[in-house]
Amino acid sequence: MIDWQRPLGGTGLTVSAVCAGSSGLGSMPAAFGYEVPEQRGIDTVTRVLAGPITFLDTSNGYCDGESERRIGAALAKAGGVPEGFVLATKVDPEGDDFSGARVRRSIEESLTRLGMSRVPLLYLHDPERISFADATAPGGPMEELLRIRDEGLAEHVGVAGGPAALMERYVRTGAFEVLITHNRWTLLDRSAGGLLDAAAELGVAVVNAACFGGGILAKGSAASDRYAYRTAHPEVLAAVRGMEEACARHGVPLASAALQFSMRDPRVASTVVGFSRPERVDECVTHAGTTIPDALWPELEALVPSSERWLH
Repeated sequence: MIDWQRPLGGTGLTVSAVCAGSSGLGSMPAAFGYEVPEQRGIDTVTRVLAGPITFLDTSNGYCDGESERRIGAALAKAGGVPEGFVLATKVDPEGDDFSGARVRRSIEESLTRLGMSRVPLLYLHDPERISFADATAPGGPMEELLRIRDEGLAEHVGVAGGPAALMERYVRTGAFEVLITHNRWTLLDRSAGGLLDAAAELGVAVVNAACFGGGILAKGSAASDRYAYRTAHPEVLAAVRGMEEACARHGVPLASAALQFSMRDPRVASTVVGFSRPERVDECVTHAGTTIPDALWPELEALVPSSERWLH
């Protein structure tokens, strides 16, 4: 049985094993292929706030701030953040500007949209957009993020990004309490294995995002041929088909296996799943509670694509 409530590393926060993601909540049809009407977005957040998921992830840059605006509207309707609920956001650049001053403006914009005076958790988002030297320089974004924490506008700070080797450099600075990695620890990709080990070694909590690889591990190969926002290699598609067949033999939805692959890893505190419809919240909770035979896991492991197909 998977524990539903878990400590978020050494932060003192307790979060649910699933974190509600909001990257598509504000409607980005060019990226996700569908529109999300405003009321549906607000209703989705309202459903999340009702439980049992008690962790929500957003960002200043999601849908040009519209995701945060819709979350703010749902929070206002609910009378504020529920007791014990953890809301995290991220600081983002404005164009090419990812300076310390921009980080300050980013959190101010987020707090205004969310209708909050502070957030429990604030991430430096996709620092691969600038050099490590610029990110860590005096007066740069990392220094400003830590200043924001010291001032109390954020209780805890983290880093969220892609390339595993680069994210490990940030984790090893000792500045961050939480890490988000995405698309790199799934049934199809194990790029983040060393990164997760480093985070565990240093006591940094891991939040694993995109366990469905952008949708293919939820919808299946008949509905999608894309992994991590790009056309999947034939070897990856073949692996998905093999995994679908293995899951079918055991009577387990592929989405349940993909989600629980992340949830069952002791190095992972919470797994981010994106929602843009209220009913998806209930579907996800069902997947999280699906019984999976132990015999399925080695079958899935044998189908993992070669490391050349991983994102790294």
